[in-house]
Formats: sequence, structure tokens, C-alpha cells
Amino acid sequence: MTTTLVTNIATLVTNDPALGDGPLGLVENGALVIDGDRVVWAGAAEDAPDADLRHDARGRACIPGFVDSHSHLVFAGDRTQEFNARMSGRAYSAGGIRTTVAATRAASDDELEANLTRYLDEALRQGTTTFETKSGYGLTVEDEARALRIAARHTDEVTYLGAHVVSPDYADDPAAYVALVTGEMLDACAPHARWIDVFCEKGAFDGDQARAVLTAGKAKGLLPRVHANQLGYGPGVQLAVELDAASADHCTHLTDADVDALAGSATVATLLPGAEFSTRAEWPDARRLIDAGATVALSTDCNPGSSFTSSMPFCIALAVRDMGMTPDEALWSATAGGAAALRRTDVGRLTPGSRADLALLDAPSHVHLAYRPGVPLVREVWRAGKRV
Repeated sequence: MTTTLVTNIATLVTNDPALGDGPLGLVENGALVIDGDRVVWAGAAEDAPDADLRHDARGRACIPGFVDSHSHLVFAGDRTQEFNARMSGRAYSAGGIRTTVAATRAASDDELEANLTRYLDEALRQGTTTFETKSGYGLTVEDEARALRIAARHTDEVTYLGAHVVSPDYADDPAAYVALVTGEMLDACAPHARWIDVFCEKGAFDGDQARAVLTAGKAKGLLPRVHANQLGYGPGVQLAVELDAASADHCTHLTDADVDALAGSATVATLLPGAEFSTRAEWPDARRLIDAGATVALSTDCNPGSSFTSSMPFCIALAVRDMGMTPDEALWSATAGGAAALRRTDVGRLTPGSRADLALLDAPSHVHLAYRPGVPLVREVWRAGKRV
């Protein structure tokens, strides 16, 4: 393998306190050595070993590639009219998903894959090197399975979300739809997915239905994650902790018991500020969760209805401005936190043995991601040791 030394880094974020200062493991005037698709050394430039090639970071900050652990990218159409109406005063509810379901069912495989790759490329340009994505806009056995087949060609982090909302075909018999989701649909989808998810919310699935979906998925070898407590208080967070879900996502409306449960578990609280921004909803209280000791991730929730952004830097800026996070906490949550939400140790950090996923910023510090919101600061992206 050819080794590459990336040097002249103004500030290197390793996310390893053993390598540098604070929780981010910050190294001033840092350097990295990449061998193949892995980081093999990280530290101060003055201590860097020799390498076959040298890449000058030109005094930029270097951060781990973002880990977006919650997105919905296999869909067709958009919901511009719904967004326009919401910005004019109409409230957000779970039911708008059905609009995207109709468009997705009507789209060809090629159209769905073209949309997916378009948004993945968009995210990559903004520094996202690992992403999770879900089904959930087909709601038939065939459409859910094809969504997962398409997604699995682009990521290992694929989530079966047949339980997004009750299919309009079963509007009068939700129990029959839950039986489909936990039976024939699960059998068709499980071979293409790593995760199973459920939207546990008024207007979607209640606690008993959500438990049935997740336990059926676990029996098929799928790992659980939960859309929890987005629109109101409910059983989603407690269910996620009970079933050792990797993450409870949204976490906007939490009781003290919910916060304590997350803090005492391995379930990550994944916060999705793009959704609150796009629906003018109450912001999640990240400060409350962090102070209680919960692990927090940040993700985009990129979807056509409630959070049509692929920008992790934008979500970082929102989290700092409106959710009580410091710039350091927000960056950690968008990288190492996202990795924790996917139960990954090889991404979200720049340490020996980690995958060589990194972004160089047109700024000397990662703080500029929140300090200069909306500015395209990501100058270079490397994924698996290759500049892309």
C-alpha cells in the first residue's frame, strides 16, 4: 500500500482524548498518515513519520467525515406545496408521508436510484462519508423490498421502515397492516437490511404495535431503532431502551424518566434539528440530555416532507444556536455520536485503525461550522483513504 501524510493541518479533530486536548482530542498543527483505507497515525506534525506521499492541508482544519445516522433517501417527488402551506400556518402531522408513498410507488427503480445517488453526492460534497437510509415510502411488500435493494447498493446501513405509517391500502384495518409488516413484508425485506425501525407516534403506530414490529425484526436478526417522541410525549423512548435499540430518534418531547432511561442505557438520543427547523416545531433540549449523561447524535433526517436538507454543517449550526449545544459537542455528535448510533467504532474518528474518512475545512477551526452558518466550508473530502 502507498502511505500518504496529510500535514499542515491547523486543527486536527481526532475524537480521541488520548491523542489531543479535550473530548475532541484536538491537535494543533496536526498531521495524519493514511495507509490504504485506514488511518495509521495521528498527532502533531512535528512528530509525523515518513510516508510515500505528502498532501498539504494548507492550514485548514481537519475533521472526521460526518456520520449521518438517520435519513430517508429512497423516494420520488417532493412536497413543496405542503412545505409552502406549513410555512403559511398549517401544522405538521405524520399523514403527509402518504403523498410521497404515491409518488414512490409510481417511480421506476432507475428513477429511485437516480434520486438516491443525487442526494448522496450532495451530502458527500458537504462532508458526509457514512450514512444510514431507510425504506418507508413504498408500504407494499414489493415496494419496500425494492427500496432496500436499491439502498443496499450504496450503504451497509440500511433500515427496514415498513412501519412508517399505516399503508393507505389498510387505512380501515391497521392490525392487518401490522401483521403484513411483521410477516410477509419482513420476510422479503430482512435479507437487504441491517436495522428495523418504527414511527412510534400518534397518527402512526402506538406502543404495542411498535413493540410487535421491533420484536419481530429482532427475531429475524435485524437491530432496532425507533422514531420516538417527535410530535408529543409517548412510549417510544422507553420502548427503545427496553429493547436495547441503537438509537431513539427525534427525542423532542421527553419526561424526566425518558431522559434518565437514555442516560442509563446504550441507546443513543439522535436529534434531528432539520425537522424542527422545517416544521417550526419545538427544539429538542440537547443540553438536558448531555448534562444527564446521555449519548447524543446529530443527523439530518433528510426526507422530502419534514427535513429536506442533506447538510450536516447546517444541522450543527442549528444545534449550537437553538438546542443548547457547544460547537465541540455538536461536532462530536455529528461524527462520533452518529457512529455510536450505528454501533460503529471504525468511523466518526481519526485514530489509528479507523477508516480514513475526513473533511478539510476552509477555516482554521471546526468552530467555524457554527460560526459561519450556511457557508460551504468543506473544501476536500476523503473517504476510505481516497480524495473524492
